[in-house]
Amino acid sequence: MRHGCKAEGAVSVFTRLTREEVLGALPLKAVRRRKGYHWFVVGTVCIGAFMAALDASIINIALPVLKKQFDVGMHIIEWVSLVYLLTLGGLIVPFGRLADLFGRRWMYALGFTVFIVGSAMCGWAPSLLFLLVARVVQAVGAAMLQANSVAIITAAAPASDRGKAIGFQASAQGIGLSLGPAVGGALLALWNWRWIFFVNLPIGVIGTVLGILLLPEDEKRAGREPFDYAGAALLAPTLVALIYFLNMGVKEGWASSFVVSSYVVFIVGLAAFWFVEKRSEAPMVDLSLFKNRTFVLGNVTGVLSFAVMYAVLLLYPFYLDDVRHMNPFHSGLFLSVVPIGMTLLTPASGAVADRVGSRLPVMFGMAMACIGCVVLALVPATAGLTPILIGLFLVGAGLGAFTPPNNSRVMGSAPAHHLGVAGGILNMSRTLGMGLGIALGGLCYQLFLAVQGVVQESAAPLGAMIHAFHWSFLVVAGIAAVTWILSSLKVLHPVQK
Repeated sequence: MRHGCKAEGAVSVFTRLTREEVLGALPLKAVRRRKGYHWFVVGTVCIGAFMAALDASIINIALPVLKKQFDVGMHIIEWVSLVYLLTLGGLIVPFGRLADLFGRRWMYALGFTVFIVGSAMCGWAPSLLFLLVARVVQAVGAAMLQANSVAIITAAAPASDRGKAIGFQASAQGIGLSLGPAVGGALLALWNWRWIFFVNLPIGVIGTVLGILLLPEDEKRAGREPFDYAGAALLAPTLVALIYFLNMGVKEGWASSFVVSSYVVFIVGLAAFWFVEKRSEAPMVDLSLFKNRTFVLGNVTGVLSFAVMYAVLLLYPFYLDDVRHMNPFHSGLFLSVVPIGMTLLTPASGAVADRVGSRLPVMFGMAMACIGCVVLALVPATAGLTPILIGLFLVGAGLGAFTPPNNSRVMGSAPAHHLGVAGGILNMSRTLGMGLGIALGGLCYQLFLAVQGVVQESAAPLGAMIHAFHWSFLVVAGIAAVTWILSSLKVLHPVQK
């Protein structure tokens, strides 16, 4: 009996030592000792950025197919996208806080795993309800990835390479967005809609393995703060309500019962969250971050910049369809110019920001986006297609030039022990900007039709539609101009760490 106990103890010690030895050998010593190790980290994070962006753009092209597959209306099938966005928005900041407390490396690798499981569930979904649940699982994995991505890069890359590193991550997102429609169209043509989810599996497996092998070990902290469950319970529904009314206000009507209810939930939830966080010893979000003007204004300009791009992405397909009578395939090709422009400018802008600071690149980028919106507003309906391509490219290239230096200065201004929360808030700003852009674009178009006396949008004459589109683009150009002014403030100079 005693001999058996000794044997079991020896096995236990061997197992423990083996596990400790394995964990101690990660990340791979042969890689982490190399000069420029942080670029291996950036490359690993770029895989997650690419996969998430690819999935986001692929799903849009598949919605009409899913509508027919499950024999439901568009107002039902759009929940395949909306439930993902709501889950992502509600969890990204809490996951950022969890990463600060328990480590970013393993949470990032776990995020890949959860995303793989969710993708497999989506691909095998036997019903629409199952698909919606699977999309929630996908979004949980995506929240783990996005809450950590910029924080991991900021912690790993030296200040001299931070902008360039974040630029490569943004470029990976742009490539994913650009390839999504083409890859999705090919998969739908060759096989069926299930493969738009199965395509994530090999990418996710590669990302998981590289994350475990290459991502840097988390710093060990003397004491661990408790997780703020009350803050998380209040923040999640507050953000979900905000994203819901930004995305659904135009479609359902700003006075509809669900939208009005979301107003109430947002206002009450935000007030309660602020009250709880002010009194918490270990808050979900350190409110002192909002005393940092660089952090606050950087996030505000981030929201506005993505609002500019997504207002254009919302309005221009309708312009090409209703005014130019372009088929969906050619319309998709035209709109791909936006993410292509973004992809081309992001690495270069980040590198320039590392050399000269962030102020000039962000001003240059937002000036390009503003000029692009003005071009789209002034192009006559009878003009050729070249000016349209130029305008769309300028919008995408402007966002590509703006985003890396803006993200770099925001993350550079955050304390090291709050990088996860800061990265979550930064990604949340992008999500809010998307929703704001969609709401702004739709509201402007409806308003300018109403000013011309058009009561029913479907019965609008061609001339009224053209004027409504052009005035809407001028409003978006105005938002870009405001963003340019805010970006020019000297208080937004990056704080190098």
